[in-house]
This record gives sequence, C-alpha cells and structure tokens, in this order.
Amino acid sequence: MASNFAARANQALMQSSPKWRLVVWLLLMLSASLWTLQLWQNGARVQSDILAMLPHLQQDKLTERALNQVEATLADQVYIALVAKDETTAIAAAKLLMQKFEADLVARGMQGALTDIRSADMQLGEALGQFYFPHRFKLLTAPQAEALASQNIESLIEAATAQLYNAFSYANSNLLAQDPLLLFPANLLALAPSSKVRASQGILLANQGDNVAAVVMAKGRESAFNPNAQLAQMSALTQGLDAVKQSYPDITLLKAGALFHAIAATQTAKSEISILGLASLLGVIALVWLAFRSVMPLLLAIVTISSGLLLAVTFTLSVFGELHLLTLVFGTSLIGIAIDYSFHFYCERLSDTERSAQATVAYIFPTVTLAFITSALAYVGIGLAPFPGMQQVAIFCAAGLLGAYLTLILAYPLLAGSRLPAGSRPLALAGTYLACLIQLSKRFTTPLGMGLFALVILVWCLGGVTKLTVDDDIRHLQQSPASVTEPENQLRQLLSGGTDNQFLLVRAPSEEALLQQLERVSPMLDTAITNQELGNYVSLSRYLPSHQKQDTAYRLQGEIYQTQLEQVLTSLGLDENLKPELQAAYLATKTDYITPAAFFTLGAGKQLAPLWLAPNEANSPVSNGALNDGGVSAEHGADQGADYGAIVLLGGIQQIDALKARFAHDESVQLIDKVADISAVMGHYRLLTLKLLALALGIALLLFSLNFGFKKAVVVVAVPALAALLTLATLGLTGSPLSLFHALALILVFGIGIDYSLFFASAQNHGKAVMMAVFMSACSTLLAFGLLAFSQTQAIHYFGLTLSLGIGFTFLLSPLILTTTLALTTNQLLTTKKS
Repeated sequence: MASNFAARANQALMQSSPKWRLVVWLLLMLSASLWTLQLWQNGARVQSDILAMLPHLQQDKLTERALNQVEATLADQVYIALVAKDETTAIAAAKLLMQKFEADLVARGMQGALTDIRSADMQLGEALGQFYFPHRFKLLTAPQAEALASQNIESLIEAATAQLYNAFSYANSNLLAQDPLLLFPANLLALAPSSKVRASQGILLANQGDNVAAVVMAKGRESAFNPNAQLAQMSALTQGLDAVKQSYPDITLLKAGALFHAIAATQTAKSEISILGLASLLGVIALVWLAFRSVMPLLLAIVTISSGLLLAVTFTLSVFGELHLLTLVFGTSLIGIAIDYSFHFYCERLSDTERSAQATVAYIFPTVTLAFITSALAYVGIGLAPFPGMQQVAIFCAAGLLGAYLTLILAYPLLAGSRLPAGSRPLALAGTYLACLIQLSKRFTTPLGMGLFALVILVWCLGGVTKLTVDDDIRHLQQSPASVTEPENQLRQLLSGGTDNQFLLVRAPSEEALLQQLERVSPMLDTAITNQELGNYVSLSRYLPSHQKQDTAYRLQGEIYQTQLEQVLTSLGLDENLKPELQAAYLATKTDYITPAAFFTLGAGKQLAPLWLAPNEANSPVSNGALNDGGVSAEHGADQGADYGAIVLLGGIQQIDALKARFAHDESVQLIDKVADISAVMGHYRLLTLKLLALALGIALLLFSLNFGFKKAVVVVAVPALAALLTLATLGLTGSPLSLFHALALILVFGIGIDYSLFFASAQNHGKAVMMAVFMSACSTLLAFGLLAFSQTQAIHYFGLTLSLGIGFTFLLSPLILTTTLALTTNQLLTTKKS
C-alpha cells in the first residue's frame, strides 16, 4: 500500500510542471512571511523567561494559588546591599540610591521600572503598637502565660518593677495607668522575629565582618524575564548605582534577585544563538562549496535553510504566540538537518549528470518522503514532554523540516536545473570509504568475526549502561554564572538566610481552625531552627493569634484584673483609683478580637496579606476589608466548604528532607517544593520518553516491513537502535548522568538515524552517492549538535552531546546495511536456485 501510494505520488510529480510548482512554493513562502509579519504586529514576541519552559504541575486550586502568590511576591524583587567601612557611609549611600530610584519613578510619571522602593520602616513599630494596644488584654507571651497559669503573679510584679527603674524601658505614667504590669511592651517586642539586621535612620543595616551593609529593596514593575523590562530595570539600577559609586567610590555592591539571573540567561542564550548558529551556517556553507564547487548548490542550500526557518517561526508563533530564546538555541540544529535533503539531491545529480533536476527529485522522492515522516514523528515525540519550551522545539523543528522538504519538492525541479561542474572526486572518496568499510565488514561475517564483534558490543553496552546514573534536577535547566550567584549568597547570609523557594502551605476548613493550625506549626519550626534544619521562617501566627489563644490570654489576665489588681497597684505604688477604670477596660474588650480583616488594613498587614488565602479571591481580607465569624462574606456563602490556606515562608533551609519528615503525616500541612515536584515530573517523562523510543522502534519495524520485508526492516531499525544503546553506554562510561534531555535527544537520534538507514536500504546502483550524502549530512548534523554540546546551559549541553554521539555511531553503522542487504539478496538467490 505504501509503495503504491509513493508510486502514484511520484508519477504525479513527474507530470506536474516545474514552473507551476515553483509558483506554488513562492506563494506559500510569501503567505508565511506575511502571516508572520502580522503575528509580530499583533503582539507575538521573543520569550526569555526560563520559567516558561517548566512543566505545568497538576495541583489543587489552593496549592496553585499559593504558588502563584509566592512567585508574584518574590519573583520581581531586587535587593541591593551597599557595603561600607562604617555605618554613616552605608546609610548615606543607601539614602542616595533610594533618592535616585524615586527620582526615576517621578520622572516617568510614577511608571518607572522600579517601584515599592524601601529599606526599613521606622513607623512599623508605632503602627503595630496602635493596632494591638486596644487588644492588650488578649495578648500574652509564653513566660507571662506560664506565670499567670501557675498563679506566680509576684514574678510579673518584679519584672514590672525592674522596668520602672530601667532608663531604657517603655514605662511611662500613661502606659502604667492602662497596663500596670507592663505586659504589652514584651508582646510588642515578640512580634519582631530575631534577626541579624537592625534599623537606623530608616535604613536596614547588617554587619559583614568589620564592615556595615545597608540594604535597599525594590520591586520590578514588570516581570524580570521580560526582555524590555530587563532593559528598563537595569537602566534604572545602573543610573542609581553609578551615582552612588561617584559619591562613595569605596562602596562594595552586592545584588540579588531574579532580574540578574534572567539577564544572565538572556545574554547566554543570545550569545549562543549568534555564535552557534553562525558557526553552524558557515560550516554547512563550507561543506557544500567543497563538495560541489558551484554557487548554485550553495545558494539553494541557503534557500532551503531559510525556507525551513521561515516556516519554523511561522508555525511556532501561530501555535504559541511567542518564541522562546532556548527554542532558537535548540533550533540552530535545524540547519544541520534541513540541509540533508539538498545533500541527497545534489549527490544523486553528481552521480548521474545526465539526469534532469525534475527526474532527480522524482528518483529520491519516496525515500525523502519516508525520511521526512520519520524525522517529523521523532520531533512529535519530543512534543509529548510536559515542557512548553520543548513543545516549541518540536513544532519549530518539525515545521522547519516541512519547509525544507517542500522546497526540495516544489522549488528544486526548476531552480536546480543548471548542470553541476565535473566533480567526481568527492564521489570517488565516498566510494573508496564505502568499499573499505564493506571489505572490513566482510571479516565479521565469519562466525568468529561475528562472535568477536558481538562480544565487544555486549561488553561495551553492559559496562556503560550499568554505570548510568540519573539526574532529573530542574535546576540544571539553567545555571547562572558565579558572578550572579556568589553576591546573592552573601546577601542572603546578611538577611538571615533570606527566603527560599520552598514554603509550607497550611490549610483548614475555617479561619479559626487555620489560625490554630499555624500556632501548632510554629513550635515545630522553632525546633527545626534549633536543630539547624532551618534558618528562619515567616508565619502569620506571630501576628494573628487565634480566638482560642486570645480567650486563654483574656482568662489568665482575669487573674490580674478581677482578683489581684489591688495587690498589683499597691506593690507598684500606683493610685488605687485606677482600679475601676482598669476593670472596666478589661471587661469592655471581652468580645473584641484581633482579626485578619483588621490586620491586613495595616501597612505591615498589607505586606503579609499574600500569605493569607481565603476560599475565594474576592473574599480575601485584602479586598473585603471585613469578614464575618465564619470568615466568608454573606454573598459568598457558597464557598463555606472550601479550605482556608496560609503560606509559611521558609529561609536558610539546610535539611529539606528532615523538614519534609516533620510534616509527612500531617494532611493539613504541605511542604511545597516546586523544584522537587518539577524534577519528579522530569523523571517520569524521562522514563516515558524511553518507552516511546522503544514503541517508535516497533512501529518503524512494522512500517518498513511493508516496504522492505521483515529481515531487511530489522536491519534498518537495528542501526539507530544500536546507536542509541551505544550512546547510553558511552554516557555511562564518561560519567554523564541520564536526564530527560538525554532521552529527548535519543528520540532524535532515532529520527535522524533512520534516515541514513533508509537511504542505504533504498540504494541500488548508487551506493557511493548515498555514502557521500550521508557523510555530508552527518557532518552538518554534527556541526549543529556538536556545537550545542559546548553550550553553557547544561540542558542544551546534554542534548547536543547525546545527539553528537548518537549520530556519530549511526554514521559508522549505517553503511553496514549495504553489506547486510547484499548478504540477504545472495541468500535469496541461492535459495531460489536450490528450489
């Protein structure tokens, strides 16, 4: 059936006019160009966001919201530390930098690249004091609660007396009249987590050895991974930092934030696109010129590549609306594959100079078509990976191959009509190499030779595959240079470890239950800090005590204001007339509670609001301003059954496995580790990709059996299969860990390698022409993928290295198909004669 279809298509090809085919091709390329231009004008863009390549995790809605909240809060933050020899210089430099940032913001009409410029909030303590003081009867520190629970009020009286005589205490007559035991100041201090940083003159300071670092923070208006936003943010940063350097030349800068990682990734990708792409293109051009010594093959090679790239960009933008920079890096390999069709065409013409261009296209049409289908299917296999970036690579390369294939079928019959100059030398060299290889292979046809060959391959494969290790860590997708990571690590240490990407998601069916859960989790995290599993954490439990905890504090303080108040006033020498007012104030606050809705209206509360997840976005305390007792507003009563959630940020994580173990059996607490989750998905798809490769080999065997017969089909499929196995073994022997990118590359080893096998299997009297074409094809592919192996991005390096090994092995093994074919043909003839 397949051969009949190819014959009919070939006949139609011979009958069609080369001029009309060229017109069709020109219209197709013109349409693609106009459509691509319109897509760019309608907002299509180049994407440099590394996160856009990551797989989409299947999460419940609350977890997904939590991930979005954390990413939105942390992703676009910029941190600058100005390190000076003394505190005065550090503060002055920080103030100057903030002035420059704010001046840029004002100059751009409040649309500057950097917003939310801040350091330390000096009004924070005062604002918190004003908020919490009316609720003082429902606040107690742990030592205060323990003293009241054991009726040890004397210890509290002694502590209050000590504060009265302390020159640096908060005690004053107004506070004493409302809080005679001075319990509130200790509760206010407890809100501030222990930290290495301090504040002075509105600037956040930290010691770095003998030096002092002043920390300035800002937030990018747009995503740090947007190329235009990167330029704007770096421009604002550079202007401000240059001004600081001019005024304070001895200042040392430390920078941290996703912006600097994104810039490094963008610069690396752009550099590799230009260098690797240009090197690959120049290599292919040199290859064509050396082989054919004619301008026309060179021009048509460029036309083939250009048409392939045009369709690749058109299809990718049409499907995704954007083109990822890493897709372009991977896509440089398209140059080495798309040109294969041109090589096969001209090598066939070189072997038979009397044959017309149209007849040559018709001659190679069946094999080229089958090769195109198998290569395109290989790229479709890559598209099954859960990575949007890899899906783009699949569409980009498959569409690029389609462009090259259509150029060969439609444009070559007319454009390649001119005769080639006499060039028998490349064919003679290819024939000599092929003859030597066939002669060498005959030595392995003896039982001893075949046994020795099989033993070597078996030892190689077993020795290498057994040493293979796996590495699915997503962080190897992009590794920032030391110039970015080292200053960031220093700055994180200054900020008590900073905040990591991992966090806890605590959930509960109601607002009150959630607050109680947070109070239960905090001591466990304190223990983790003591055990050096964790550096710090940020939890709402510090600011939002549950109603239960507030009721407990209120009941314990009843010991003071209902039974012991006279003793307290007398012991502290206070006026006994304060008693009625204090008791009245105590009783008046019985039904007043600290609530999330009220807290999130504060400046400090607004900063912490992203850590709170109400069942409905429109229902959150930030937007509603008030919640009822159930935590759900009346108009959203349908959400009563939904979970509340709270995010606990973690910093300075030292033992992630120990932290996971603490909450492993607690369904209400989930340690969200997106990096680990994505890495697990990578591992899953690595196994799936290898299974798909095995399935593809089986399907190819079935398909080729229809054309070549079962025995010959086995040989054709065995070449890329053995090449893939030898590649895995070599990776194991060299210590390269197996990842999803290796597996995806093996899919292409199969897709490209099967082309070589098909051409040799289809070769009749022109084995040397196929050998020359395969040699040139392998060289161009190795130029493309071999260069990718030099990429600084580890994922691309793995991809290129695997493909280089696989194509190299395929090139060495595929000519053996001729020997095997001759042997099979000979056996068939002998069988026929005997019968």
